[in-house]
Amino acid sequence: MGSLNLRGVGILTPESLFQDLTLTLQDGDRLGLVAGNGAGKSTLLRCLAGQAEPGAGEITRSRGLRVGLVEQDMPPNLLDLPLYEAIRRAIPAAERDGQAWRVDVVLDEFAAPLALHERPVRQLSGGWQRLALIARAWVAEPDALLLDEPTNHLDLEKIELLEGWINDPARQMPIVIASHDRRFLDRCTNRTLFLRPGVSAYYAHPYTRARHLLAEDDAARQTQLERDGKEATRLRRSAGELKNIGINRSSDAAQKKAAQMARRAEALEDRLQPVHSERAGEIRLANRGTHAKVMLTLEDITVTAPDGTKLFRTGKLSIAQGERVVLLGANGAGKSRLVGLLRQAMEGADIPGIRASATAVMGYMDQQMSQLPQKATPHAFIAGRFDLGDQKVRSLLASAGIAMDRQGRAIAQLSPGQKARLGLLALRLAEPNFYLLDEPTNHIDIAGQERLEEEIIAQGATCVLVSHDRAFVQAVATRRLVVRGGMLREEG
Repeated sequence: MGSLNLRGVGILTPESLFQDLTLTLQDGDRLGLVAGNGAGKSTLLRCLAGQAEPGAGEITRSRGLRVGLVEQDMPPNLLDLPLYEAIRRAIPAAERDGQAWRVDVVLDEFAAPLALHERPVRQLSGGWQRLALIARAWVAEPDALLLDEPTNHLDLEKIELLEGWINDPARQMPIVIASHDRRFLDRCTNRTLFLRPGVSAYYAHPYTRARHLLAEDDAARQTQLERDGKEATRLRRSAGELKNIGINRSSDAAQKKAAQMARRAEALEDRLQPVHSERAGEIRLANRGTHAKVMLTLEDITVTAPDGTKLFRTGKLSIAQGERVVLLGANGAGKSRLVGLLRQAMEGADIPGIRASATAVMGYMDQQMSQLPQKATPHAFIAGRFDLGDQKVRSLLASAGIAMDRQGRAIAQLSPGQKARLGLLALRLAEPNFYLLDEPTNHIDIAGQERLEEEIIAQGATCVLVSHDRAFVQAVATRRLVVRGGMLREEG
C-alpha cells in the first residue's frame, strides 16, 4: 500500500498559482489534474515526486515509496543515447544487468521496430520520445506514478495501449495525470482536481462528470455572489441613512445600529471573490478568403524518411476550399514528413507532384513550434513581422495570455502553452486562407482547445491538420486520411 499526502500545499511564483491543497492519494486513486497553461500542474507534479518543494504546506509519502515521474520533455543527458539504453538506465544500477529483460518486454508492448532500438533518442519522432519517457517509468516499477501530458505526440494505438496499462486491475498504485486530453482523462481517472489560484475544486469523478459539477457549483457561487453584492449595497445605503438620523437626532442607538450594519456589509464585501475563469488568453484565427475552388492537389507523391526509406504514397488527392483534412496514422508513419513537403511547396519550392493554388496563403505551426525564433522576444517577433505600433503589440500579446513582464524575455523562456498561443497569434495576424497545423493542441489547455475548435470551424478556412486528440478530431474534421499499408487512405 502506498500513499501521497498533501497538507496546506501552495505555490507562489510570485503570484499564487494555487493554495491550501489538502488531500490524500491512496492505492486505486487515479487523479486528473486540470488547469490552464502556466497554472502550476507541472510544478505540483515535481513537488509530489520530491524534485521541488512547495512554497507552503507539506507533502509526505509512504515510507520507501518509489515515485515515477513522466515529464513532458526528454532530459538532455539521454538525447544521445540509443533508445534501448535510455530506457535501461531507468532501472536501478544494481539491477540493470539482471533485469534488462524488462526493456525488451516494454519495447515489445509498444511494438517498437528493431531498427529503433539502437537509434539515438534525439533522432526519434516526438511520439517515440514520449514513449521512451513512459517506458522508463514502466521498467522502473514505481509504487506511485505521475504523468505530465502523457498523450502528447502519441498515435491513437499507443494512447489506447497506455490507457490499458493505467487501467490494469493489477496496477492499483496512486496515479496523478496532468493532461489536456479530455477523452484520456475520462478513460483513465476516477478523481479530478481543478487547480485554481483561490480555492481549488476536487471531485471524486472523472473529468466530464466533474466538469459538469464544477459548472453547477460555479453558477451557484455566481448567484450567491450577486445576491451578497446586492445585500452589501443595501446595508451600506441603510447604514448611511441610519447614521444621518442618529447624528441629526443625537441618537447613540441609531449610530450604533448603523455601525453594526456597516460591519455586516464589510464582512459580505470581504467574501465577494469573483468566480474563477479558465481563460488564459484568447485564441482567434482569420481567413482572408479566396475564389479558388481547389486549394491543393497531389499527384501520387512518395513520402520518405530522412534516410530515404519509403514510408507511403499519397495517391491522387485534391483539397477543396473549406475542407478540414486530418492526417492520422501511427507514430513515425510520416505524417509530419508530408506536412513538411506541403509547407515547402506552398512556400514556393518545386516539389514534383504537389501543386498549390496561386491564391493560397499558408499559416503554419509544427509540433516543436520551430517557426518561433527562440532567442527573440515575443514583442520583437510580433513587431518585426507585422506593421503594428508598440502599444498595439503589447495589447495583442497580453490578450493572448503573455503578460507584460514576459513580453521582453526570450521566447525560449515561455511555457509550451504560451509559445503555442504566441504561434497562433502570429497565424491570425498573417491572415492565411490555408492552415497547415501539426499537433496544434499538444500544449494548449482545455479551454484553449475548445476555443481553437470554434475558431477553425467559424473561419471556414481550408486546413490540413495532424492530430491524435480524439475530441479535437471529432469536432473539426470534414475528411480523415489515414497512413496505412504504405498508402494514404480516405477514412469514413
